Amino acid sequence: MTAMTHAPLTQEEVLLEGFLALDTPEGFRAELIEGEIVVTPPPDGDHEKYISRIVRQVIKLSRTEMDLSGNKGLRLESGEVGPKNHVIPDATFAPVDLDAFGGAGSWMPCNGVAMVLEVTSTKPMADKEAKRRCYARGSIPLYLLVDRDSTSVTLFSDPEKGDYREHCTRPFGKPLPLPAPFDFDLETTDLL
Repeated sequence: MTAMTHAPLTQEEVLLEGFLALDTPEGFRAELIEGEIVVTPPPDGDHEKYISRIVRQVIKLSRTEMDLSGNKGLRLESGEVGPKNHVIPDATFAPVDLDAFGGAGSWMPCNGVAMVLEVTSTKPMADKEAKRRCYARGSIPLYLLVDRDSTSVTLFSDPEKGDYREHCTRPFGKPLPLPAPFDFDLETTDLL
């Protein structure tokens, strides 16, 4: 009988396997962001209010009919080294005609995603920095960030070389133009 030998797992493979095997408490979510496992508690009511106000406008006013997924796991490129990032946006939008979510597993590639939305919570720097880079590396065209600390909304666009080249920030109360395929001004007055 011959013993089978297996190549030793790399540190990245061990990290990814450990991450995918996590059993987080109900309501918590775990993400693998730039080689770090990040576990966040259930969101507070204001966090959900901001998401609701934005989602309602996107569904109602977008020129292109949008599908929405809340808390859908996205598998994104990690860059030079490390396992793929596994990120869960607060909301993910994709054109209905692409059926991007149909048949997708727990962690789907970001093909067809038009925009992701994040509202800052317990780890705001993850949303402002690490997740922004992850979404850009995944070539997601638009990243909408609601920053509760600065009471502002920022739209990042034009992903290239691991970050977004353009961004537009408006304080709560000022409209923020969303480009195609949305083509409307996002009203932020009700975020005050």
